[in-house]
Amino acid sequence: MCRWMAWHGQPVLIEELLFKPKHGLIDQSLHSRMGAETTNGDGFGVGWYGTGEGPGLYRSISPAWGDANLRHLAGHIESPLFLAHVRATSGTAVQETNCHPYRYGRWLFVHNGLVNEFRTVRRELMLALDPALFPELQGSTDSEVLFYLALTNGLQEDPLAALERTIGFVEQTAERHGIDRAIQASIGVSDGERLWAMRYSTEGKSRTLFASADAGALKQLHPENPRLALLRDDDRVVVSEPFADLPGAWHELPESSALIVGPGGAHERLPFRPHP
Repeated sequence: MCRWMAWHGQPVLIEELLFKPKHGLIDQSLHSRMGAETTNGDGFGVGWYGTGEGPGLYRSISPAWGDANLRHLAGHIESPLFLAHVRATSGTAVQETNCHPYRYGRWLFVHNGLVNEFRTVRRELMLALDPALFPELQGSTDSEVLFYLALTNGLQEDPLAALERTIGFVEQTAERHGIDRAIQASIGVSDGERLWAMRYSTEGKSRTLFASADAGALKQLHPENPRLALLRDDDRVVVSEPFADLPGAWHELPESSALIVGPGGAHERLPFRPHP
């Protein structure tokens, strides 16, 4: 599958979270510990919010660990909110338009998982898209179709409700075709102000997803760590797998749950219940 991460908090250089942690996303692209594959080398992408209008985006089919341009950009781009993704294809082509994040207006979207037997249900899912959004599709992945289905279902008004309707529709469609285990979904989405993350699978065995503990707790647990000393109360990291083996630093999102991170660090876990 894939690995992804998201940061919401004080402005930081992207390299601080991609390259510098012992088991950051770049290391995970080569040595994933919890993913379906150890290596995630079928492309990568970073989307960030800054001073320009809408998010910036850099995607490539190169393996993340060997892309010199990514290393240079990450050392010079500072952002308070960014999402990054390393890809392991589940069958679709290795091409730039299939790399995450996907972008529409101010929105960014990343996904780890798959729609089971996507080729069987692809046409039906795509016919459910808002006709005005259909021309925006550029790639061939199930993830991009999920994004535009969510936009069709009201992502810009209520992201979690839109994702619940979208995944419920996928499950309903799969059931009509006699497909078991319809979907695996670990999803991150942002509008530049808030970050929504959710974890769900039809079979109840979802891909891993973790959130960092609050800054105060981290500083108390690990007062000797100089990096943690720089954290502020509203800083949060959401990751497919932890960056480091620090006891108490990471909380795994429960099965079928969602997390919202907003200005001021407010966050809450919610039950995630798909429905058609």
